[in-house]
Amino acid sequence: MAFPATHPALARALDAQGYAEPTPVQAAVLAAEPDRDLLVSAQTGSGKTVAFGLAAAPALLGEAERFDRAQAPLALVIAPTRELAQQVARELGWLYAPAGARLATCVGGMDARAEQRALAAGAHIVVGTPGRLRDHLERGNLDLSALKVVVLDEADEMLDMGFREDLEEILDAAPAERRTFLFSATIAREIAALARRYQRDAHRIDTIRRDESHGDIAYRAVRVAPTEIENAVVNVLRYFESPGALIFCATRERVRYLHSALRERGFAVVQLSGELSQKERSDALQALRDGHARACIATDVAARGLDLPDLGLVIHADLPAGPPALLHRSGRTGRAGRKGVSVVMVPHPKRRQAERLLQIAGVDAEWSGPPLPEEIRAKDQARMLEDPILADPPTPEDLELAQRLLADRSPEAVAAALVRLYRSRLPEPEEMLPDRGPDRGEPRPLRPERQAQIESADGSWFRLPVGRSKNADPKWLVPLICRLGHVTKKDIGLIRIFDHETKFQIAADAEGRFGEAIRAAADAGEIRINPSSAPGPQAPRGPRPHGKGPPGKHAPKPRGPRPPRGPRP
Repeated sequence: MAFPATHPALARALDAQGYAEPTPVQAAVLAAEPDRDLLVSAQTGSGKTVAFGLAAAPALLGEAERFDRAQAPLALVIAPTRELAQQVARELGWLYAPAGARLATCVGGMDARAEQRALAAGAHIVVGTPGRLRDHLERGNLDLSALKVVVLDEADEMLDMGFREDLEEILDAAPAERRTFLFSATIAREIAALARRYQRDAHRIDTIRRDESHGDIAYRAVRVAPTEIENAVVNVLRYFESPGALIFCATRERVRYLHSALRERGFAVVQLSGELSQKERSDALQALRDGHARACIATDVAARGLDLPDLGLVIHADLPAGPPALLHRSGRTGRAGRKGVSVVMVPHPKRRQAERLLQIAGVDAEWSGPPLPEEIRAKDQARMLEDPILADPPTPEDLELAQRLLADRSPEAVAAALVRLYRSRLPEPEEMLPDRGPDRGEPRPLRPERQAQIESADGSWFRLPVGRSKNADPKWLVPLICRLGHVTKKDIGLIRIFDHETKFQIAADAEGRFGEAIRAAADAGEIRINPSSAPGPQAPRGPRPHGKGPPGKHAPKPRGPRPPRGPRP
């Protein structure tokens, strides 16, 4: 379907940007009567900025080819967050550039005096956040007397963020004879009440299908042990290798922890949470847009209004609060006809909760365990062989250096060095516990090489003076052993945790350097690791004794007939 007839200046802008046909929301908005208010339910990323930009043109330009000199603003667009407001301003900037439009932005965290000067110089379109717009209005910097169009973008988000009073003050100050466009992902009771109060005979447009999930998003539910969520996130990121990924956590603490864990493993990640300053938030988003970071870890609140480029992967490290949150989080990917993946981490104790969540949301997810290291390495090989750099024609300088390399080395040696260089830039995948399977029954069989490693028991045993009484867990014991012993995870065999100590196995070929390293670490005051004998077979646990002391101390007394009492003295 070709684009419907629009204003000539805007049509030239659309053609320059390569717009061949409208999205569903754009087609529906352009088909509405040109003088009606609009109440539109549409998701972020559906093309709604261009939609309301095109719908506003008749009121703003009429039959004129270009705008007159900018004075008081003719259009006001209100968005919930600074990032979304700036994105809307960029979209409207190129759309109205052929018509000579002058835009101004008024958002929190920016220089208010510079905004005041821009408003005083005149602007045809003003885009801003509710709090900053209200501040300029109360200070007399923002003149709304000439407004012809008001747009509320993501109105549901603005109400959720507590901007009702700001919106009402701005709308009450705007002229009664205007067009009002209200865009929202959902038309809840509060949105309907706002529409009744500030719109006249609004044309209702619904472009969201609630009986089916987003067709461009593939959902996956990953079964994982509660202690292995961090490793599962690592493997999912490595398996998909998306140019952009958004990872959702429930709390700021989880955001900080996961951000540190992924950076330590070599991932280029940034974090977004409410405790960041505006500059830190801007720097993080700029790193994502520039490609210096490929993943963003955020809470639901901090991610509001984000529209990240090339976002092909959403990971729910913590389960969403409900079906709307699941769909809203996942809707960040799969936009503009591009495919996306939404991965839900499902800890074993929360499986039933996750199943209900997906069922109510109408999502058909593919269930599986976390990607295994061998699956990730197979993907790496395929990606390397398909890398565009291998198909690009070489420059004369490239050919000269290649000939110098081949003069002293074989082609196989040069290719092997290229493979090593490619792999060195990729974080290592994590070894995961076996998937418990769909029925949560017996664990999946171990990989053959891991089974052979366990059965051969080829290595020496050592002990740490830390056990269950001090919450010993392989999740932090393995990094500790690697750091103190200068070994890698593959050099560690079996680990047995007891009440007051932990015994573990070191491969024979790493035993020498491990012994030297732990002696040096002990001399430096680190925790002491000593050689040990192999642990015996674990005995089955018997009935738990009564009381809290050691076995036998508070054991129940044997029952039987009491001895006869003697005469009282």
